[in-house]
Amino acid sequence: MNRLNPRKLLLSKWTATHPQNREKHFLVTELFCDEEGTVLDIELQAVLTRRCQRLSWQTLQNDSDWRMGWQ
Repeated sequence: MNRLNPRKLLLSKWTATHPQNREKHFLVTELFCDEEGTVLDIELQAVLTRRCQRLSWQTLQNDSDWRMGWQ
């Protein structure tokens, strides 16, 4: 399990362990917070295709799907 601080995820780099559509490397481009400043979701952008997807930041903790950095 990847240990993460959700406040420090902005502009972090991630590698998908099971790439789809040749999208392997991703960058966190935006954090979505509630009124109290708690991070709820992130926006991941594929480096190759520039496709964006919004997902919960907790999904990055699954080390069978995501690795920190570009590998």
